[in-house]
Amino acid sequence: MEFLRIVDTMWVLIAACLVFFMQAGFAMVETGFTRAKNAGNIIMKNLMDFSVGSLIFWLFGFGLMFGTDLGGLFGSIDLFSNGTYEHLGLSISKEAFIIFQTVFCATAATIVSGAMAERTKFISYLIFSFVISGYIYPVVGHWIWGGGFLSDLGFHDFAGSTVVHSVGGWAALVGAKVIGPRVGKYNGKTSNTIPGHSITLGALGVFILWFGWFGFNPGSTLSMGDPDLVGHIFMTTNLSAAAGAVGAMFFTWYKSKKPDVGMTLNGALAGLVGITAGTDIVSLPAAFVIGLVSGLVVVLASEFVDKILFIDDPVGAFAVHGACGILGTLLVGVFATDAGLIYTGSFELLAVQAIGVLATGAWTVSTTFVLFMVLKHTIGLRVEIKEEVVGLDIKEHGIVSYADFEIKNQPVKAV
Repeated sequence: MEFLRIVDTMWVLIAACLVFFMQAGFAMVETGFTRAKNAGNIIMKNLMDFSVGSLIFWLFGFGLMFGTDLGGLFGSIDLFSNGTYEHLGLSISKEAFIIFQTVFCATAATIVSGAMAERTKFISYLIFSFVISGYIYPVVGHWIWGGGFLSDLGFHDFAGSTVVHSVGGWAALVGAKVIGPRVGKYNGKTSNTIPGHSITLGALGVFILWFGWFGFNPGSTLSMGDPDLVGHIFMTTNLSAAAGAVGAMFFTWYKSKKPDVGMTLNGALAGLVGITAGTDIVSLPAAFVIGLVSGLVVVLASEFVDKILFIDDPVGAFAVHGACGILGTLLVGVFATDAGLIYTGSFELLAVQAIGVLATGAWTVSTTFVLFMVLKHTIGLRVEIKEEVVGLDIKEHGIVSYADFEIKNQPVKAV
């Protein structure tokens, strides 16, 4: 028994390292898809997401998420995570579980930085990161993973399409809406392209995220006791990512007569987000379908946010994490091999999944809207226009990220 505990703990710690490395992936994606004059600011926000999040989640958030259930809504407060948490029935050390959950929490927080990139005050973003890591995210986590009311209903989100990605996606959409678009993004009803400075960095970030997802999804087993299940999760994860990339590529190729590089990269991420909820209980063909549909949805959702809602989301955070997180969660109710619609003819699981999606959306939108509005009307959420034009690296941090290069501000062109 002790040997199995050692193996399980080692597996979870390795998976935690892979998920931690996803922070580098997010940093590269967001840096590459934005302009060079803000690269240092993006790096700082991603670094502080993990640093601030690690501290507040240990201090307060972990107990709120996994403490003894209080009415199906919250876990009991446990400062510094000192409780035994025997009610969780863990087969691994408590500290290993805490660090594994910490890296998940940091992922939810860092999704938002890309959507609000290039115009957000650094201090305001730090406060947001503190609140989402310590309160907003742990509450949803308790509902689903900590024994809360959605768990009692039978809601299934194995590794976080809703808990992590939808929370981050909804928060990103609200933040981008409240802060407003970047200077030059919209001329009336015309959306202008503001190109990122390095598609290479963006691609590197996507490959890192894909790699890290092999810890994100398989690691959520918290055990190597069933190697067949772990192998199955590896396969569903990879198939969905590949199908997402292929789907987005061919869809943009059809729409614009050229395969779009940035959207294809986001298509891979869309497939990864989409499969995360049901990665353990859907078949390999279903994983392919989920990924393919996610690759199409991310393109449509990106255009809807940009050209219909007129919300400036530089990296497509809501389209990738919000829209595809919702999609993947709902499709569990269709493709789950034990209770899905196509296997049982019953809408019961699909209905439960929809309730979870709605509850998470309502909670995240309302809490983040209040938070962003308070920040906006107190210390300020957005930098001044002249600071935005010069770049946040200089005005917020006193640096130039590419000191040996001449940075050219390309003119904004209409799509």
